Order: sequence, then structure tokens, then C-alpha cells
Amino acid sequence: MFKILKIGSAFIGIIVGAGFASGQEVLQYFTSFGHMGTIAAIVATALFAYLGMTLTWLGSRMQTISHKDAIYKISGRYLGIVVDGIIVFTLFGVGVVMIAGAGSILNQQFGLSPFIGSMILTVLIILTVMLNVQRIIAIIGSITPVLVLVLIMIGVYSLFTMDMSFSELDPIAKEQESSLPHWFISAVNYVSFNIAVGAAMALVMGGTVKNEKIAAASGLVGGLGIGILIILSHLAIFSKVNVVANFDMPMLKIVDDISPVLAILMSLVLFGMIFNTGVSMIYAFIARFVERNTKKFNYATLITGVVAFFASFAGFTKLVAFFYPLIGYIGLFLIGALIYAPFKLAKDKRDAQKATGN
Repeated sequence: MFKILKIGSAFIGIIVGAGFASGQEVLQYFTSFGHMGTIAAIVATALFAYLGMTLTWLGSRMQTISHKDAIYKISGRYLGIVVDGIIVFTLFGVGVVMIAGAGSILNQQFGLSPFIGSMILTVLIILTVMLNVQRIIAIIGSITPVLVLVLIMIGVYSLFTMDMSFSELDPIAKEQESSLPHWFISAVNYVSFNIAVGAAMALVMGGTVKNEKIAAASGLVGGLGIGILIILSHLAIFSKVNVVANFDMPMLKIVDDISPVLAILMSLVLFGMIFNTGVSMIYAFIARFVERNTKKFNYATLITGVVAFFASFAGFTKLVAFFYPLIGYIGLFLIGALIYAPFKLAKDKRDAQKATGN
């Protein structure tokens, strides 16, 4: 049970930073559709549960040390190239967005130049990625319970201190800009994006577990946890959308209205969420090309971190609005491959048995 919770928490930690730590993502993908955004969040929860379970199960079955082998196994030679390319593009791109997000957090809360927050996170990511994968899982998993508790508290507070009803807030929510045309498309795109974000690390984490049932349960728990947190975050922002809509970090604004002191603590928690995802992205990106625990891996980490830092100057909100939907659309190739994966592996097993006469 401990192993299930440990990996499930790590999976949540990977997704939380990219998916809804700041609230900007939830605002654009769910709250901007008002009441239907709630339905979209429920749809996303079901998809996360199934796909999370599939990823960690695949990692365990194939004993994955890099996402490359697993992706080519389930996708085939040619589609595998496409899916692998999508994941690699996503890993680096989301790492860049996380570094930009760190700059926005310290800018909104403390008035510091975005350059400073981005620089701090870049240094932390480089140092952490140089550790081995088991330590990274432990770090991500240990931070996650704190993040979950904070998000639950914000959600409960927001719902109990609403100034207007959801019916009154619905037209205000729908005035907010969304990059997607329909709530259902938005839900699927959001899941597709986040699975593209978490796939590489989830496969690697699943590969650390010998028991396939335990690995699958870990992904299921993680996927359900992500979905529940999305629903809570959406309801929190929806209930305060008339106040927080114009801020880069809506969740931070909610806490700031409660207490400036708590907002300082929340900014650190948000930084931790973004750190979680940033580490996972850069680590998995480098592990795709370079053998771990080598000097070459450390050099690649340093170079990647510096390049990602300079790329982050495009700005957090703009990067989310453009980059996330783009990954969501191209990530549908990965979703298709994951849905087909159990059937393909079963077929391969039957073919192998026939070939050996068993």
C-alpha cells in the first residue's frame, strides 16, 4: 500500500505543477466554460484514472528505464517516431513553462523581476536532476501531500465564502478567454496535454515496480487524485472568478485575499509544485538521450537548464495559452497509442505463444 501511495503521489506531483498549480490552466480549460466546465472536470477525472493506470502498468510490464523503448513497443516503428517526438517536445517545452511560472510567482507576490524566480528554479532543477531517479521519486512524492492539502483548503474556503451564486458567476466565467472552442474538447485536450507531460516519468516510475498490479493501482490512485484536485481547483476559481480572473496566478490571489502572510506561504507551495514538474520534465528529457549517472548526463543537464532558462522569457500566461493546447492536440496520438497498448501487448503475447507452439 505504501508503494502505491508513494508512486501515486509522485504521479500527482508531476502533473500538478504543469496542470493546475497556478490556477491559470484551470481557468482557461474549465472555468471559462462556466457550469459546463464542472462537467468537463469530471470527464477529465475519468480519463486521468484510466490513462494513469495504463502508463504505470506498461512501465512495470516492460521494466522501463526510458520512455523510448515502451513507446516504440506499443506504437510501432513509424507511429512510435511521432509519439516519441511529441513526448520529447513536451518534456522540454513544459520545463520552459515551469521556469517562466516560477518567475511569475515571485513577481506577483514579491514584486521581484521574473528573471530572479526563473533563475532560482533553473538552478534548483539542475542540481536536483543530477540525483538518481529513486531520489527524485522520493522528493516529488514527499512534497505532494502538502500540495494536496493546500489545494483542498483553498477549495473549501472559496466555496464557503462566495459573494455570488454559481448562476450569477456563470456569465462572468464565460467572458474569460479560452483557447479551446468547446468544453468537451477542452477536457480531452487538457488530459492529452497532461498525459503527454506525465507519460515519460510515469513509465519510468512504473518500471521501478516488479508487481504489475501494484504499478497499475499506483497509476489509478494518482489519476483519480489528479481529477479530484482539478474539480476542487475549478470550483475554487469559479466561486471567485469575479475577483481572480485577471491575475496570472488565480490560486495565489485567493490566498492573498485571505491573508498576506498565508499568501507568502502559498507562493512557496506553488513554487514547490512547479519545481516538481520542472524537475520531472528536464530529467525525463535528458534521460531520453543520455545514460543516467554519468558525467555526460550532468553536462547535458547543465546545458538543457541554461537553454530552457532563456526560452522562458516569452512569459508564463502567453506560453500556457499557446503551448498547452498545441501539445493537447498533438498528444492525441499518444492517447490513442495508450488506449490500444493493452490490446497490442496481448496480441503480441498470443503471436509469440503460437510461434513457439505453446
